[in-house]
Amino acid sequence: MNSRYIAVALVTISSLALTAAAQADGKLTSVGRGKDKIPLLVVKGTPYEMGRQQGELIKPQATEFISHILKSIQAADSERFTDRALDEAWAASAKHTDPRFQEELKGLAAGSGLSLKLLQRAHAIPMIADYSCSSISAWGKATKDGHLYQTRNLDWEMGLRAQEFPLIVVYIPDEGIPHVNITFAGCIGSNTGMNAAGIVLSEMGDSPSSDYPFDFNGVHFTTLFRNVLYDANGLDEAVDIFKNAKRTKKYHYVVGDGKNGRAVKMLAHAPNLVIWEDNDATDELAPQVLKDIVYQDEGRGAFQPLKKAYGKIGSQEMIDLACKIPIKGANVLDVVYDATALEFWVAYAEKDENAYERPFVHVKLKDYLD
Repeated sequence: MNSRYIAVALVTISSLALTAAAQADGKLTSVGRGKDKIPLLVVKGTPYEMGRQQGELIKPQATEFISHILKSIQAADSERFTDRALDEAWAASAKHTDPRFQEELKGLAAGSGLSLKLLQRAHAIPMIADYSCSSISAWGKATKDGHLYQTRNLDWEMGLRAQEFPLIVVYIPDEGIPHVNITFAGCIGSNTGMNAAGIVLSEMGDSPSSDYPFDFNGVHFTTLFRNVLYDANGLDEAVDIFKNAKRTKKYHYVVGDGKNGRAVKMLAHAPNLVIWEDNDATDELAPQVLKDIVYQDEGRGAFQPLKKAYGKIGSQEMIDLACKIPIKGANVLDVVYDATALEFWVAYAEKDENAYERPFVHVKLKDYLD
């Protein structure tokens, strides 16, 4: 065989080996059973490699959902979510977005075959869209075992069908802290997540439609959350990341630290940032505050159930509490974390059935970190 054919053969074999290696480093499995089954993806390597593994392993789901959500959101509001508006939001925010996130998105495009522009537009949707959610964090004397438990209710538009494309992604990066992102197929931004250091994140949206058009010249929380999950080994480090970021829009955040048993609530109405610890007389909800608890329920009645459960809170009690405070008819996703044991319980909505009406599936993060 002449040398040219040998060279071509070697290049072909090398390319196939690289593709196989990229797939081998990623693993697609699932948790739960039947209607409650949720795909779970484990990815490893550089941000680009982890994005590419995702794209290769969930290509059909990502392709369908990204195409669907763009068409649906633009049909629902043809003025607010035009291609131009999405492109401008992405361009303004991209200047402040961590390079790791942008590299992962490029890898996702390469692995899935979706265009990078299409993925950027899809990831700009949360920058423009409205959120209305809730969260509770309890630890120490408030819980039955001293563990830090935290809830995350994602209340969004059920008609977008995000709940039909559930995905849990466990990241094991070459550099940075392993973490889990509880998300949707093709979406690498984080609405909620937990890292292997016990940092857990929840968000509530405060920007009304009347504030639109928003200033996008900053980092959006869905990308900022990924920075925190990559880099924060403790609550103080997590809070510093929020303080040092140029943030956009109006949000509340609840940030828990399961390793050290602490949490804070933030009123993050950019550019301002107010931070409350537990039982704080200056908390916006005072005097309805408690030791070893922070929460934001948007007035949906969490305080009395919290008082009743105080000192006895565990995973089931926190699930029960989480199910009392979502927006009915808009509850797409619920998560309850034990950030001390690195476990969580997750429920996605099913068609028109709210997440709080669905069974919660138990996942141990440590099972996927080897």
